[in-house]
Amino acid sequence: MHNTYENPLVNRYASKDMSYLFSDEKKFTTWRKLWVALAESEAELGLPISNMQIEELKAHINDVDYEAAAQKEKEVRHDVMAHVLTYGQQCPNAKPIIHLGATSCFVGDNTDLMIMKEALDLVERKLLGVLKLLSDFAVKYADMPMLGYTHLQPAQLVTVGKRAALWLQEFLIDYEQLQPTKMAIKLRGAKGTTGTQASYLELFEGDTEKVSKLDELITEKLGYNKSFPITGQTYPRKLDTIVLNELSLIGQSAYKFANDLRLLQHLKEIEEPFESKQIGSSAMAYKRNPMRSERICALSRYLMTLPLNTAMTASTQWFERTLDDSANKRIVIGQAFLTVDAILNLMLNVLSGLVVYEKVINKHIMEELPFMATENILMDAVKNGGDRQELHEKIRQYSIEAGINVKERGLSNNLIELIREDDAFKNVLSNLDDILDPQKYIGMAPKQTIDFVKTYVEPILKEKEELILLKNSVTV
Repeated sequence: MHNTYENPLVNRYASKDMSYLFSDEKKFTTWRKLWVALAESEAELGLPISNMQIEELKAHINDVDYEAAAQKEKEVRHDVMAHVLTYGQQCPNAKPIIHLGATSCFVGDNTDLMIMKEALDLVERKLLGVLKLLSDFAVKYADMPMLGYTHLQPAQLVTVGKRAALWLQEFLIDYEQLQPTKMAIKLRGAKGTTGTQASYLELFEGDTEKVSKLDELITEKLGYNKSFPITGQTYPRKLDTIVLNELSLIGQSAYKFANDLRLLQHLKEIEEPFESKQIGSSAMAYKRNPMRSERICALSRYLMTLPLNTAMTASTQWFERTLDDSANKRIVIGQAFLTVDAILNLMLNVLSGLVVYEKVINKHIMEELPFMATENILMDAVKNGGDRQELHEKIRQYSIEAGINVKERGLSNNLIELIREDDAFKNVLSNLDDILDPQKYIGMAPKQTIDFVKTYVEPILKEKEELILLKNSVTV
């Protein structure tokens, strides 16, 4: 189809696994599984529903007639009833008991909740992959010095691994927040039109225990141990905000990582993967644009805007329910998951092929380290008999001169040469190379990095080893 808009999240960015979760097939076959669970539970509690009717329903769970359902929806203007009628045509014996006592949200809301849970499971697997790749990278480069920046100005040294540990910690926070988010998902269960279960109470002739048991049985049959104890017509829409806030957190972490990587690629210190036949620019053949990182930022920016939709929907539900949540929700939830999936696919790809340019990193260190080393030079010179105030003034003047050499003349930092030429510092000249060793200025960075990974990340990766997903099925 080249004459119709197609969502790039589906045909360019997200994986087939995530796209399937929000497909019509997944949605409508899940509706049918719910109708089967409802019929089974009602039969077990004494309603006149035969095993033959239930088996007939089961036999047609996966062969949805989508064309017939679409035609029915045009006639009746109601998506759930269109599928009830279509299912009934395929299951003539079971037709009288399909959707018995239920409201549309019985299939709609329960299905949405089940799909979100499965989608979060897939997000967890890819997030674990990000934790694995980032932790490996952090440990590998734990003690490699590099310039640290505050205000995007050179500050004290850090290490490549320590900076990666900062990224890693962001994603670890996301993983830790993902667990209560998954636990917050419960089924809506069988609650009736306004959540009072009145229709089921009528079916069971006032037997409240059977009505409560119906809700429990359906929940168990669908693989859950809890349903929301209280609902209106819908499950609490605030849950959607909770879920999308979690996805937004992942987007925030990914944006931070990718934005930093774009800056590092500008500095030619660390780069994202670049294939042998990849073209960076249609005009400038030499370009190596960080297109994956830019795409991560673009998608993350979009993802971070989406929770506003769910917050507005949750806050504007009228009494037991209003339908203006439907169209918005139908778009936003799926797109949020497809977007986070696309972001995590890119993260896995980029982290699998990061390139570190140690010599460039060291060159940038040595351009700034002379300034950072002046305090150590001063201390050593004083300990060897120098006048602190006199030496401090000399270093200040030489630093200004070196700054002029760099900024106004475009030359290299000659601060150390100026110090070497001054007899006032002759008693520390033999130690200058040792003083200028970058390893002396990285503090606890290597230990912090290793300890962080071993203490906080490795236990999770070990516990969830079988879930870790390191590759995706999408070309990025």
